[in-house]
Amino acid sequence: MCLIVFNWQPKHKRMLTLASNRDEFYARPSKAAHYWDDKPNIFGGRDLKMNGTWLAVSRDMRFSAVTNYRSPNSQTHLRSRGEIPHNFLNSSLNAAQFAHQIQKDEYAGFNALLFDGDSLVYCHNQKNSVGEYETAISLPKGEYGLSNHLLNTPWPKVKRTKKSLASIELHTNNLEITQHLLTALQNEETAIDDQLPDTGVGLELERLLSPAFITSPSYGTRTSTIVIIEGHTDSTIKSSKAPHYKANQIFFHERQYHTNKDKFEDQTYTITYV
Repeated sequence: MCLIVFNWQPKHKRMLTLASNRDEFYARPSKAAHYWDDKPNIFGGRDLKMNGTWLAVSRDMRFSAVTNYRSPNSQTHLRSRGEIPHNFLNSSLNAAQFAHQIQKDEYAGFNALLFDGDSLVYCHNQKNSVGEYETAISLPKGEYGLSNHLLNTPWPKVKRTKKSLASIELHTNNLEITQHLLTALQNEETAIDDQLPDTGVGLELERLLSPAFITSPSYGTRTSTIVIIEGHTDSTIKSSKAPHYKANQIFFHERQYHTNKDKFEDQTYTITYV
């Protein structure tokens, strides 16, 4: 997955509104969102090469997604980044605990979002200036964008797509929000050269990868996903402050493309915590 924008409002009924594009080689086998036969608690797409996922949710109101961190580093790693959401959704650890125990050196560069029904945590495996891994962050409320660099790195497609979050409150239901966000995800505008990042892959490839929606003969945007997580007031927590919400419903809309944005299949699911 190469682009995620999201509005995180943990003190509101609509806790998380997220839109994402997964970019991948067309030849890499995958399966559209479904309940996994071997892990029936998980709902999401699946990479059939390594059996992980780029984005998925669970019946117990957890969510996770990963993007790769783009660099020219050709080092190979035995473990797939798609294991991270897979393992988190099957874990009993909360998001911060799970992030802490990830063996970051065993994966190629990644960003991960981990939601445990209460908190949303961001982590990555890039080292800081003194050669140490950064501590995972429990995100405060706000609007965020993530592509193939660190959270809120202002790449052109991140900035353009994040703008769509500002008007989601104008839409009255999840289907309207979905159509609004899908329009933003299908933007094929290429960034001008002086706004392109320099990630070491060369100017031609930077141009190809700069739109929100990518198309090429062998690689491009294969899936768009909208996830809206709503919560209910937790009556066990007594406070004079804003009400405390815990997730109890996940709206999940997936659009699978067939080589371009005009040929696709949609599916929509709602998962309610019982």
